[in-house]
Amino acid sequence: MPTRQNIPIAEWLPGDSVAGFALVSRKERRQDRNARDYVDLELTDNTATIFAKIWADSPAIDADFDAHDFVAFRGLVKSFRDQVQLSVDQCRRAGDEDRERGFDEAKLIPSTPEDPEDLWRRLESVYQTLGEPHLARLARETLATHGQALKEHPAAKTIHHAYRGGLLEHVVSMAELASAVAGHYPELDRDLLLLGVLFHDLGKLLEIGAMPANDYTDVGQLVGHVAIGRDLLRERCSEIPEFPEASRLHLEHLVLSHQGRLEYGSPVEPRTAEAVALHMIDNLDAKLAQLRQASLRQSGFRYLRGLGRYMYLGSFEGGDGASDESMVEGVLQLELGATEKS
Repeated sequence: MPTRQNIPIAEWLPGDSVAGFALVSRKERRQDRNARDYVDLELTDNTATIFAKIWADSPAIDADFDAHDFVAFRGLVKSFRDQVQLSVDQCRRAGDEDRERGFDEAKLIPSTPEDPEDLWRRLESVYQTLGEPHLARLARETLATHGQALKEHPAAKTIHHAYRGGLLEHVVSMAELASAVAGHYPELDRDLLLLGVLFHDLGKLLEIGAMPANDYTDVGQLVGHVAIGRDLLRERCSEIPEFPEASRLHLEHLVLSHQGRLEYGSPVEPRTAEAVALHMIDNLDAKLAQLRQASLRQSGFRYLRGLGRYMYLGSFEGGDGASDESMVEGVLQLELGATEKS
C-alpha cells in the first residue's frame, strides 16, 4: 500500500501507511509485560489527536525528541480495542529543512475555527458600549494590557476551547450572550456582568501555558486561575483613580464565584444576580462547546466525562456504522477522558 503523505489525522483509517508531521502532545517511556521498553505518545495536528506507540523493535525507540516538539514521522495506522492507533516506524524532530516537504506549525497546532481578527472586533464592539465610566476604562485598559495574549491563549487544557485562540472565542461568545441576557433581565447590571465575563477566566493566561505546550504552569498548579484572576482584577482597578469600592468588591465576587460550587473550585458560591447569571452563561458556553467538538467526528450516544453522562451526538454524516464509530473513538482525545472544570 502506498504511503499517504501529509494527510490530516482526522482522515486516517486503520490500515493506512502514513507519513508527515505532527505535534507531540504527550510522550512517556514505559515497559510492556516482558520488561521491554516502548514509548507511548499522543500526536496532534489541527484536526485531531491520536494515540501512538513506538515499540522496542522500531528504529525510532531512542529517537531524540520530547513532548511539545514538532516531529516528522512514518507509521502504520491500526485498530486496537476499537481505538485507532499509530504504530511508529520512524520519528525525529522536524526542522526548517522540512518546510519544502510540507512542515508548517500552523497546521499542527489546534486553533479556533473562527477568524481571530473578527473575534477581536466583536469583543471590542461589546465593551465599547459600557456606560459607567470607571468600568468602561477598566475594560479598555484590560483589553489593551492583555489583548495579545487573549488572542492566542487556550481556554483550557483539554475540556473546552482547548486550542489557540480558544480563550478569546470563549469570552466573545459569553460576552455576546451576557449582553443578550442582560437585555432580557433588566434587574441585571449589564456593565458589571460584562466585566465579570472579561475577568472570569483571565487568570488562565498565567495558569496554563500558551500553545503548543498548553500545560499547567507552576503558579497555575499552586494558585489556580480563580485566585490569579482576582489578583489581575485588583491590579487593574488600582490603576484607575477613585474606582468605586462597591464595584470592585462585586467584580471580585464574580471572579471568585464563577465556577458555581465549592467542589468545582469556587472559593464562594454565587450570591448576586450577576454572579448567578455569569456562572450559568459560562457553564452553558463550555458545555455546548464540548458537544460541538465531540459531534464533529462522533455520532450516536457517547459518554462525555466533562458532562458526566451519555449524550446523543446525532448521525455521523458519511459513516457506515461500527467502523466509523471505532475510528472516531480513538481519534478524539480532546473531548474524552478528562475531568477538568470550565
